Amino acid sequence: MYAYLEGTITYKSPSLLYVAVGGVGYEVHISLQTFDKIQHLEHCRLYTHLQVREDGWTLFGFADEAERATFRTLIGITGVGAGTARILLSSITPQDLERVVATGDARALERVKGIGAKTAQRLLLELKGKLMPGNSSLTNTQAGWHNSTADDALIALMNLGINRSAAETALKKVDNAGSVSVEELIKQALRVL
Repeated sequence: MYAYLEGTITYKSPSLLYVAVGGVGYEVHISLQTFDKIQHLEHCRLYTHLQVREDGWTLFGFADEAERATFRTLIGITGVGAGTARILLSSITPQDLERVVATGDARALERVKGIGAKTAQRLLLELKGKLMPGNSSLTNTQAGWHNSTADDALIALMNLGINRSAAETALKKVDNAGSVSVEELIKQALRVL
């Protein structure tokens, strides 16, 4: 519903912010990673995720899109709620989490409060292939194509439920990827899948 909020911070704590945007104050739950990046700012942009539940709406904010994408991946795993995902991201950066998953380092996950041995193993298993080293902020894609068309197509394919690595592979197989529209790039990538 909300892609991001940009406004003045009126209240700040390591887990919660109030952000004034156009005369409306938003309560935004954050991780320690985000707090570290914005603690000295008075005005900021937060990439958001709105969680709608029976007992209320909760808005989560992140200093960058990589952290938000990782949060969304984590809450997509059975048994991992927003609270656990936020604790994980408060303890481990998205880049470190990618490294932990790539190396299968369950002990690093077990050091996070509330993560036991079984949960750590399940996280490693379920995150395999969903978090790729260096991919959290689309840096590999940008380095390969040097334009936003491929980035937009990749995001669209992932929003359709296609695994990131499969989407990237399909996009790389498309001829003249840099000279076609986003829509055409998506269509051709879907044909390759």
